[in-house]
Amino acid sequence: MRPFRFSVQHHAAADGPAWRDLCRKTEDLGYTTLYLPDHFGDQWSPTVAMTIAAECTQSLRVGALVYDVDYRHPVMQAKEAATLDLAYPGRTIFGFGAGWMKTDYDESGMAYDSPGTRIDRMKEALTIMKALWADGTCTFKGEHYTITNAQGFPRPSTPGGPPVVIGGGGKKVLTIAAQMADTIGVNPNLAAGVVGPEVAKTALGEIYRERIKWIKEAAGDRFDSLDLQVLTFMTAIVPNRQEMIANIAPLFDISPDLAEDIPLLMIGTEDEIIEQLQKRREELGFNDIVVQGDVMDVFAPIVAKLAGT
Repeated sequence: MRPFRFSVQHHAAADGPAWRDLCRKTEDLGYTTLYLPDHFGDQWSPTVAMTIAAECTQSLRVGALVYDVDYRHPVMQAKEAATLDLAYPGRTIFGFGAGWMKTDYDESGMAYDSPGTRIDRMKEALTIMKALWADGTCTFKGEHYTITNAQGFPRPSTPGGPPVVIGGGGKKVLTIAAQMADTIGVNPNLAAGVVGPEVAKTALGEIYRERIKWIKEAAGDRFDSLDLQVLTFMTAIVPNRQEMIANIAPLFDISPDLAEDIPLLMIGTEDEIIEQLQKRREELGFNDIVVQGDVMDVFAPIVAKLAGT
């Protein structure tokens, strides 16, 4: 089993000093990575926020969770990631995905292609970026991109480029992640483009176990070197675990037993949550745990007990 590491997803702050304070606090509490999503809503630009975060801390890793392939051309995206990796060696995480939130596309006027088309585009873009990072040049002709002798400058500090995170909930994207990523974020299926009842039904533990099987089959011999990540959406350190789960279950229209098995939830006392995390790592392989920024403080004692173990 790979050791636990813990990260935080933040979105914004009131101003520059507040953001710097938040970044330093994230590091001081023992979290390894600060992530930002990549949407057009009320959040900071991920690349700018990541750069500030790296500049004002000592060892905190920074990354997007995750960059949307449709928002940036891969040659430019490769340059930005390589620049950040060169400026802060070993501290850049490159999270990359096919996009999912339909409102982003509606608001910006970009075409909202089918999930399969967006995933194919993501794979082509990542192939181009990996070539630029590793070889320093790329010529590529695919369905979505044609690249002719593009030059990979600056060169990243990390050989081959920064570690890649790909997340997803469907078999196609998880297969690509198993073959091309260093960390796989195992998510609900967001093909609907919105978070609604359909998505909730894809968060059940039994479906997560099926996703892990897909990843193992696609990864083959490299599976043991992969980190498996879960982005949690509810963390509650409370003394009445069973009561709270019983109240949550109707929201998903499922039984309390099934609700208790959802990997996106961490509910209970500190000891109960530690037991949950250890059990999920043993069964599903989840060692990379991402919490939301609003629970960063209350979750810190668990980080202190489990990080690196």
